[in-house]
Amino acid sequence: MTTTNTDSGLQLPENEIESNWDEVVDNFDNMNLNPELLRGIYAYGFERPSSIQQRAILPVLKGRDVIAQAQSGTGKTATFSISVLQKLDMSNKQCQALLLAPTRELAQQTQKVVLALGDFMRVECHPCIGGTNVREDMATLERGSQVVVGTPGRALDMINRGALKTDSIKLFVLDEADEMLSRGFKDQIYDVVQRLPPNTQIVLLSATMPTDVMEVTTKFMRDPVRILVKQDELTLEGIKQFYVAVEKEEWKLDTLCDLYETVTITQAVIFCNTRRKVDWLTEKLTARDFTVSAIHSDMEQVHREVIMKEFRSGSSRVLIATDLLARGIDVQQVSLVINYDIPTNKENYIHRIGRGGRFGRKGVAINFVTAEDTRMLREIEQFYSTQILEMPMNVADLI
Repeated sequence: MTTTNTDSGLQLPENEIESNWDEVVDNFDNMNLNPELLRGIYAYGFERPSSIQQRAILPVLKGRDVIAQAQSGTGKTATFSISVLQKLDMSNKQCQALLLAPTRELAQQTQKVVLALGDFMRVECHPCIGGTNVREDMATLERGSQVVVGTPGRALDMINRGALKTDSIKLFVLDEADEMLSRGFKDQIYDVVQRLPPNTQIVLLSATMPTDVMEVTTKFMRDPVRILVKQDELTLEGIKQFYVAVEKEEWKLDTLCDLYETVTITQAVIFCNTRRKVDWLTEKLTARDFTVSAIHSDMEQVHREVIMKEFRSGSSRVLIATDLLARGIDVQQVSLVINYDIPTNKENYIHRIGRGGRFGRKGVAINFVTAEDTRMLREIEQFYSTQILEMPMNVADLI
């Protein structure tokens, strides 16, 4: 890993950007926002801006290109949603902001946030994602939608077919840029950028800054404002983290069933590392008469949507999922996350357990740890400068 020297003599790892913007607005009322948008923000339940919202909304409103490095759960979807909504000309029905995300779930999640925050503005926001009917997609886009949230492939397809008109676009947002570029969307993203008006403002959000992301920033962005929300400002506070020592992998199931009585009080997400494991666990729990639902990327889009809808409404209380969905499940009521398997990479830990304590909310995370997992657990503790304690007997009282 190479390091760069900064003026302060600090050594920055190469995957960290250096902030070059220090203005902080710690109150939504002081951001000069449209009154209808402000109503939407408070109605959504936000009281004060999170760390990234205090720093990144203003430069976007001032028309600057912005690169923000911040983890999931820090309030970044609302950061760019608020910025986008403030910049819309509501008298123009055409697409003025294009937001791209790596998964369909995340795009739909973002669309919900944009619609909720823009409720009093009567904003039109369309999800342009794969797995949906191309003709219907084209028809909706041709009627016009001020904000389009999509996945790269479908968005590019709609631009190429002339259904998604780009001439009124003034803002282009790339969310989870590291995730997107590692999934091989690079060429599609480059193609989309080429089709945008030359003075389009670009906002890029990423949890890490690998070379692919830096390349995009140097190629397409003009003198960007850089904002780094530090690892230790992330929202692991408010989430109590525990581990349960499970001697053998095959004992995890019984451990989970014992816990299950506790679990059903609340809504819980159980993470496994593979799709096969998700299916296996679902089958085992169902056989023992527990009600659970499962979701992973092998499922049809329509099926995934039904499951998420049931989980959001609370009619299904326990969701078993893979990391694909660690980003993008924002269910207000989730107060318990169980890592049936410890995540194979440290970054995913925050994406998973951040579900149980979205910005400023409380939650509990329980990690099942076999002898082989102990090292990974220690690494996670060090990486996030956090402590994961042995689960107490009265865990039910904490949820």
